[in-house]
Amino acid sequence: MSELWSYSLSDFQLFSLRVYYRLFELHNNALWPVQVLTIGLGLAMLYLVARPTPARSRMIFAILCALWLWIAWSFFWERYATINWLATYIAPFAAMQGYLLLRAGAMTSLPDFAEPRQGWDAAAHGLLAFAVVGYPFIALAMGRPWSAVEVFGITPDPTAIATVAVVALARGRIRWLLMLIPGLWCVMTGLTLWTMEANEFFVAPVCALTAGVIALERVRR
Repeated sequence: MSELWSYSLSDFQLFSLRVYYRLFELHNNALWPVQVLTIGLGLAMLYLVARPTPARSRMIFAILCALWLWIAWSFFWERYATINWLATYIAPFAAMQGYLLLRAGAMTSLPDFAEPRQGWDAAAHGLLAFAVVGYPFIALAMGRPWSAVEVFGITPDPTAIATVAVVALARGRIRWLLMLIPGLWCVMTGLTLWTMEANEFFVAPVCALTAGVIALERVRR
């Protein structure tokens, strides 16, 4: 039993960093040009969040719902599971996130979005913009080609960051439930990258923490 404590997270890693990055390249090549559509949906969300109405809130939740269901199947089940057996167990949780977003959008008492204000609200908008537009440049900064970048709506990391950023701006207690699965994924992906000594391991966890602080600040106000 004492030997168990001699193991580290890296001992349970099933793949190398090179294999992990190659996964995104194969995924992007297989889905092109769907990336154009998902980034377009992300830009539409930026517009809708900046000019909130109940109808636009429903549109935002519908977009996020569709993207999480898509990622549950196309990325976790079909792609990530080829190198990590845990992905087959993660996929149902990603699908559950889509279902929760669908239910939130269909609620009579919708957790709608407040009018944007300065300060923390602006930070949430910036976090969303980073997830949609800026996240691919992390891969480029790490020396990866365009074909291996992580794109919003195609891969889980930028999609999870965008989700927690949007939900942090929503009213209602349900936002904490809606932040749970994407927040946990941000922590999990950070740990995965950390065990492989990837320099960008901190990005997703810090973004999730920032979204949590934004949500707490909105409650306090």
